[in-house]
Amino acid sequence: MDRMRELVELLNRYAYEYYVLDAPTVSDAEYDALYDELKALENELMFVLPDSPTLRVGATPLKEFKPYVHRERLYSLDKAQSREELEAFFARVEKAAGYFPDFTVEHKFDGLTLSITYDGGKLVSGATRGDGTTGEDVTEQIKTIRTVPLKIPFKGLIEVQGEGIMRFSSFNEYNKTAAVPLKNPRNAAAGAIRNLDPAVTAGRKLDFFAYNIGYHEGIRFRSQSEMRAFIAENGFLYGKRFDVVKSAEEAFRSIDEIEAERATLDYLIDGAVLKIDSVAVREELGYTEKAPRWALAYKYKATETTTILKNVLWQVSRTSKINPLAELEPVDLGGATIKRATLNNYDDILKKGVKIGSRVLIRRSNDVIPEIMGVYESHPEDKEITPPEVCPACGFPVRREGAFYYCTNKTGCCPQIVSALDHFAGRQAMDIEGFSEKTAEQLYNERGVKTPADLYDLTEEDLKELEGFRDKKTANLLSSIEKSKHTTLDRFLFALGIPNIGKKSAKQLADHFGSIDAIRCATRDEIAALDDFGMVTADSVAGFFEDSDKSALVDLLISKGITFDTPEERTSEGPFTGKTVVLTGALERYRRSEAQDIIQRLGGSVADSVTKKVNLVIVGADAGSKLAKAEKLGIEIIDEKKFSEIVDNFL
Repeated sequence: MDRMRELVELLNRYAYEYYVLDAPTVSDAEYDALYDELKALENELMFVLPDSPTLRVGATPLKEFKPYVHRERLYSLDKAQSREELEAFFARVEKAAGYFPDFTVEHKFDGLTLSITYDGGKLVSGATRGDGTTGEDVTEQIKTIRTVPLKIPFKGLIEVQGEGIMRFSSFNEYNKTAAVPLKNPRNAAAGAIRNLDPAVTAGRKLDFFAYNIGYHEGIRFRSQSEMRAFIAENGFLYGKRFDVVKSAEEAFRSIDEIEAERATLDYLIDGAVLKIDSVAVREELGYTEKAPRWALAYKYKATETTTILKNVLWQVSRTSKINPLAELEPVDLGGATIKRATLNNYDDILKKGVKIGSRVLIRRSNDVIPEIMGVYESHPEDKEITPPEVCPACGFPVRREGAFYYCTNKTGCCPQIVSALDHFAGRQAMDIEGFSEKTAEQLYNERGVKTPADLYDLTEEDLKELEGFRDKKTANLLSSIEKSKHTTLDRFLFALGIPNIGKKSAKQLADHFGSIDAIRCATRDEIAALDDFGMVTADSVAGFFEDSDKSALVDLLISKGITFDTPEERTSEGPFTGKTVVLTGALERYRRSEAQDIIQRLGGSVADSVTKKVNLVIVGADAGSKLAKAEKLGIEIIDEKKFSEIVDNFL
């Protein structure tokens, strides 16, 4: 056993020197001999140490991926593709912080985002990002990645985030003998991680580049630089580029240098990531619904090519908007075969001068969505593109509003109904597991399901005769539909598909008004008074409930048994009752989310920004512009020590 432990430690050190430091100290033959000795010992003793390198060959194939709920949400990043957009971002940050903070600049890796959890120094789980809240448990796949430490020196609980990638060298080597060649390293990495057989993951020889720290206990980070140091000290592979810049000029210089070296790298990057270095400043700036306000991904120019525009299809969306979709002569772009591309609206078609038969310039916007940028070459015989006079799906007349065309059929247009059903059942809405757009089409075409309320009348007899619906799938879908009846008000509001109401605004409505009846009775002025709302959004909400058909649908859904979770009871009388509180700066004793929860439990409400409506500001270390604004407005200010005393005396 002692020899086994010695071999594991030696082999892991040699692998770290080879893969992470790129400075091997033993030959391949020496490494292989030690590896074979370890394997023989494991076979003899029928025991494998938890950090043995033999685990990286891949375990028994999994039957399915299990969902993994992240301890903290993994946000996506807002993007910029021009100097002007980046300058606007810097201006927003400088205005909010009161000065230009230090930024870090790193490679934006082009692979699959992963989050790996360590507890007591051991790798305990690994997951994909998923929707940022729930991902897939891919622990066994991640263990096969040679640059993922199975054990680290730090003994607390910590999540290390980064990118799973396939290097160009590994990609090219794999394709030399592959029965089915891989299209590109990006898809190869994602496909390897999301393969149920960990041996497939191991065979593609992926790497993991760590770049961020998520949830953590037992350690505190004051900056991205400290996170970077932790990543290095604990044996992770990381991008060699890490610049700390103190001005916009320095940031642009760093971005240009990274773009210049892009072609020399052995892995894909599609941009540079900029983050405010200071954690205290980050906490002060906070987040939008989708992304942090303190970070940005600067995307380099997308790959472009040309092809022939063969036709334009007009497709009907959930909101009745009729959108143009270009059919193209198939062309390879960035490793993917492109057959279709987006055309934003009819005015966009006229502006770009696009015609059927033209050779058009296409670009993968953000390296993902194909978009027609303009005409590369035209011919006398090219045909004009005409807008629809009737809905291409149902034949009803269309109406034009600005640059867009809409179907006037409110109740019998198939694509609208199918999209609305799919949206209603979506993960972020009513979360009906096993429901898809294909299911919605089947139910509409074969069972006459036209509204979300009809879903709650479905029976086993309705489903079991549908193609692909066996006993288990039928039972699971019916169970999920029944389970969806118990939801939250904000999910229900989002599921209704109210125009201009996304997840964040749905939650604002739910939190402020508290019930569907209160929202239904609210005036436009009351709705418009909410933060980030206005009369356009207020008109959308009020107009939705004023529509007799939509209002009747809400009543019908509730009559089917839909109920809403009530928020955790707040203390009726507490030290923060009736107060709107803002937190700013870095807190020592509490995590930001914990402090917010305490304030709410003790009767208060929490706001993101300092306004005249705020009653109290709690300041931690390195408080910035919010503190200055509170002082200017004469708002009561207390420090964290005083906050702790208030909480301790009451709880």
